[in-house]
Amino acid sequence: MSTKTDKPQEEVKHLKNRSRRDFLKGAGVTVSGSIIAGQLAIASPLSVEKGGVVGPGEVPITLRVNGKPRQLKVEPRVTLLDALRDRLDVTGSKKVCDRATCGACTMHLDGKPVYACTVLAIEAEGHEITTIEGIAPADKIHAVSAAFVDHDGQQCGFCTSGFVMACVAFLKKNPNPSLEDVEKGLGGNLCRCGTYHGIRHAVLEASKTLRAQSKEEIYG
Repeated sequence: MSTKTDKPQEEVKHLKNRSRRDFLKGAGVTVSGSIIAGQLAIASPLSVEKGGVVGPGEVPITLRVNGKPRQLKVEPRVTLLDALRDRLDVTGSKKVCDRATCGACTMHLDGKPVYACTVLAIEAEGHEITTIEGIAPADKIHAVSAAFVDHDGQQCGFCTSGFVMACVAFLKKNPNPSLEDVEKGLGGNLCRCGTYHGIRHAVLEASKTLRAQSKEEIYG
């Protein structure tokens, strides 16, 4: 037979000789690599101990939430969202889809928006965590939150905190957006009540307010 015919047969023979374990190892490396490449890489001081991987029992960690260190114990599998809500009583971020599709759990990690239902609590150690409770002083309301009230940007309220956090992060990157910019920029958050019109116009109003505040801080 020709070499052209023999080569596919050799490849098939090679695949048959591969064990199921070899296949799963290869698949695992491919999947893990794509996930890490597509998400925010977060280094964790607790990811590995001398004896190996931490867990499965609870481990002590310290999370810096809204400027304050909070100590707690969690199993390594516990998400940042569950740790804040169930262990620290920081409940502004809502647990809705729990699958990183709706954005209701959006909070900031080192100033960047993340879905807290997909970040492990131990991964967030050593990073600055900001939730809806921490975007403004206790006696004040953030410009985005105020604009949501003015434009009826909420109904049931489950998505609201996530939208506000996404809007705050969006306006930091794009302080003078158009309506089209807002529509694209908030594509990662869903409102089941359909209050998108109010939300989008709330962002436009908040952008004007924040720009005015910034000028006042600069020029007095």
